[in-house]
Amino acid sequence: MITNVDVRVSADVAEFKERLRQILPNERIEVRTANDGIVLSGTVTSTTKMDRALELAQRYAPERVSNLMSVSGKQQVMLKVRFAEMQRTVAKQLSTSVGITNTSGDLGVLGESGTFLDGVNSLTGPNITTQPDIEGALAFGFGFGSTQVGILLEALERKGVVRSLAEPNLTALSGQEATFLAGGEFPIPVAQDNGLIAIEFKPFGVELNFIPRVVEDGVINLELAAAVSSLDSANAIEANGLTVNAFRRRDTSTTVALRDGQSFAIAGLLEDDFRDNNGQVPWLGDVPDLGTLFRSVDYQRSQTELVIIISAHLVTPTTGEALALPTDRVRIPSERELFLNGRVAIDVPADSAEGQVARQDFTGSYGYIME
Repeated sequence: MITNVDVRVSADVAEFKERLRQILPNERIEVRTANDGIVLSGTVTSTTKMDRALELAQRYAPERVSNLMSVSGKQQVMLKVRFAEMQRTVAKQLSTSVGITNTSGDLGVLGESGTFLDGVNSLTGPNITTQPDIEGALAFGFGFGSTQVGILLEALERKGVVRSLAEPNLTALSGQEATFLAGGEFPIPVAQDNGLIAIEFKPFGVELNFIPRVVEDGVINLELAAAVSSLDSANAIEANGLTVNAFRRRDTSTTVALRDGQSFAIAGLLEDDFRDNNGQVPWLGDVPDLGTLFRSVDYQRSQTELVIIISAHLVTPTTGEALALPTDRVRIPSERELFLNGRVAIDVPADSAEGQVARQDFTGSYGYIME
């Protein structure tokens, strides 16, 4: 025997290292061989760059790549969602009723219009029964001989403004789904076979589902579904003696990309509804000036404006002493303070540990440190 040579066939690690430095120049990735495969270790700045390194390694050692790399940096995302809705409503209504009668029983002029047709208003009685939701009424009458004339004016003017605001905050690890619900579940009867009724529960309130993904250069990709819902008794239905409430719901589902601290207005709605009705007695309502007594006008307008804004932050945990709770601002009173002084809540001393925490302003950074 002249010589004994052991030959080991492995992947071309030198060329792979060179390609890796060209594609990911600033990543600290170590490359080693193990048997007939490749082992990658070290740290990368994002999961996207980790996937690129693994995809390149598969070109040199298909199905023989071991991943021991870890992702450095901040991989937790706190999402702040703001729902802001304004509703403005205006309603105006003016109706006129006229009643003419003859009390002698002789042939005369008889007629009624408007509310007098309900049969509850008397031409000479002091009580006035108006239409539903009417805020004001004026009745007056006069007569000549046995003929009595009554006129009833009903008026309504209503204005309203509704402000709705919800600000859910939620934190999740990159690539993991997070869910949030602040509200409850409402029972809904559902018909089954053989006449049976089953109960299903429908969630309502503030809902938020999102999946964050931190990619290279600090960009955050968000898959987001947000909704605000509430019970709507005005559109309820009756079924087999059961009252089923409707739901009023505003929701959105989208995917966006933004950087740490940036915001997006992901949804907006501007709705303007207008309704104008004019009811009158035929022919008489067309008479100039005098026709007003035989006419009823109804005017309604509703405006709704909705905006949904999201903000994303890369966050890291903080110490528990730096967190403030709503319960830290007050303490439970003693029996003496409650029964003798009538105090239901006591402010904590400013120099105590709880007082120092309670002095924190909730409008700033809380819960997590945001850089």
